[in-house]
Amino acid sequence: MMSRTARRAFSSTAALNHKVAVLGAAGGIGQPLSLLMKNSTLTTDLTLYDIVNTPGVAADLSHICTPSKVQGFLGDDIGSALKGRDIVIIPAGVPRKPGMTRDDLFNTNAGIVAKLAQACAEHCPDACFLIISNPVNSTVPIFAEVLKKAGVYNPKKLFGVTTLDIVRAKTFIGEMKNEKEVSIPVVGGHSGATIVPLLSQSGHTFTPEEVKTLTHRIQFGGDEVVQAKAGLGSATLSMAYAGAQFAFSLMEAMNGKENVVECTFVESNVESTPYFSSPVLLGKNGVEEIRPVPATNDHEKELMKACITDLEKNIEKGIDFAAKLA
Repeated sequence: MMSRTARRAFSSTAALNHKVAVLGAAGGIGQPLSLLMKNSTLTTDLTLYDIVNTPGVAADLSHICTPSKVQGFLGDDIGSALKGRDIVIIPAGVPRKPGMTRDDLFNTNAGIVAKLAQACAEHCPDACFLIISNPVNSTVPIFAEVLKKAGVYNPKKLFGVTTLDIVRAKTFIGEMKNEKEVSIPVVGGHSGATIVPLLSQSGHTFTPEEVKTLTHRIQFGGDEVVQAKAGLGSATLSMAYAGAQFAFSLMEAMNGKENVVECTFVESNVESTPYFSSPVLLGKNGVEEIRPVPATNDHEKELMKACITDLEKNIEKGIDFAAKLA
């Protein structure tokens, strides 16, 4: 007789389940992210791709008593990993090390993302693509430009995952104010000064010192983890959690759930940059509505100015890189 836990694990409550691929699935983000996707009943079929170790990761995950089938693929077999996917999550690339900025990762990760974009354009052009690979401010434009060259770009289906910034903001404010539930938009981009936490929209009041402390910690939370791990890793577990949370929100919206709103880095005209993270209403086809940046106070307006300056450069760097691809 099956236990209650087993029966629940194998029951399917979603109106529509999804075929998901994780590219970079053997890495520090990819493995916990794959675990979270396997654990979700929103996932029907899970494929894992990397240059090493994915058959082993897939075999390990396949023993978990949730409904989704899981397979691992290596190297030139990326087409098999992507065929028929409607969600592709991409944490592939090298991790941050002490002293590195996201921009330092550009030269290596830009080439990786471009190559994966070419494969996606060929094998699953209609999928929704969730980009975690840093620097997101540049890798999302690279991915878009590659899809454009292939004639398959759909701006409603390309997302830069900035959810970790919101997760950190909620956590840090909750700790400071002893609150279990916190709601706050974090807009702009996904590195340093491009991350703009709108503390004025959190429903809490802060002293100037608290604003300074929180803003810096949210903007540079990744450095805190890199330093704490003493060169042995970066923010992998929290990023996997955040990436999964965004994927779950998108899948629920694609299943018909209404009023699903997440901040995410997408092609946008809400500000002067061609890409920007602001609240986005998600739906059956991906982006349903890009909402404007919520009201800001004088301090946040200054943060926005600094954000735009850096973000313009980051985006242009990605577009320029893609333009030079054969």
